[in-house]
Amino acid sequence: MKDLLLFCYCVMLSNALPFEQRGFWDFSMDDGLTMMRDAEGEGSGLDPKVDSPAPPMDLCPFGCQCHLRVVQCSDLGLTSVPKNIPKDTTLLDLQNNKITEIKKDDFKGLHQLYALVLVNNKISKCHENAFDQLPKLQKLYISKNSLEEVPRNLPGSLVELRIHENKIKKIPKNAFNGLKNMNCIEMGGNPLENGGIDAGAFDGLKLNYLRISEAKLTGVPKGLPSSLNELHLDHNKIQAIEMEDLNQYSNLYRLGLGYNNIRVIENGSLSAMPILRELHLDNNKLSKVPQGLPDMRFLQVVYLHSNNITQIGVNDFCPVGFGVKRAYYNGISLFNNPVPYWEVQPATFRCVTDRLAIQFGNYKK
Repeated sequence: MKDLLLFCYCVMLSNALPFEQRGFWDFSMDDGLTMMRDAEGEGSGLDPKVDSPAPPMDLCPFGCQCHLRVVQCSDLGLTSVPKNIPKDTTLLDLQNNKITEIKKDDFKGLHQLYALVLVNNKISKCHENAFDQLPKLQKLYISKNSLEEVPRNLPGSLVELRIHENKIKKIPKNAFNGLKNMNCIEMGGNPLENGGIDAGAFDGLKLNYLRISEAKLTGVPKGLPSSLNELHLDHNKIQAIEMEDLNQYSNLYRLGLGYNNIRVIENGSLSAMPILRELHLDNNKLSKVPQGLPDMRFLQVVYLHSNNITQIGVNDFCPVGFGVKRAYYNGISLFNNPVPYWEVQPATFRCVTDRLAIQFGNYKK
């Protein structure tokens, strides 16, 4: 019996095929896949020698990081917009590089792009059709560059434009033509003068937010969108506020005029802003509290510090009678003024929420 079993075992060994390595992947195939290949034969389609075609996919630009349709290429020393940007990119970050020019086809095919960040480069030129190929672009941040004009043919989908700290000296008529969805423009830090803003420059816009700070304005610009909720003109050279300067901004609830040379605010010039909540007039040259504050029923914050105010009347802030003011003050700053605060009557602040809302201090020349 033993001789018979030994004979059968030898016959089995003689019929077995020797191991043949067909490729590198023979060492990595799991047991289940190997068994399936042996059972189904060479025509099973699982032969490791047969390479199935990989699905087409966009490559991530060299040095960049791509994840969930966000492409981050910041701080790489790039001198131009990289190629091979995935077509489904929604946010492209190219800030802190050395890009000098935006060419016509730099963003070609990026039909899903929602936000484009080009802050802190050396861009001095944009092709006039560079951005009109981005039908879904809503946010364009191109601050801290060397642009001398607002890029042309911006896409009508644009909602927010940040172009501060460039070299823009002029805003021509219809510079923002067709941008009916635009909500916010930040363009401070440009050498803009009043004469550099053409009549009709902002025609067609329904902005909520506009900032032209740190420029060379000597007065409130004319023809700004009447839809504005926030207007910031701080750090300019504005010397006076006249009656017609603010009469079309009935929707304003925040007005920034700090760090100017304002000496005079014409009587009645603030009455055109019935829903104003915040008024910033700090760091100017006012010698008295502006008239008209008691009639502003919703005004809650007034910054008047660092002026030349020498006295404060009992009715400078609050209306006479009850029920006139709809919202009490929660912030009034008067420090760094030559006013003897110990002489101010307590009733002056009868429409303030509490005493902590009033910021006084000794005046030091």
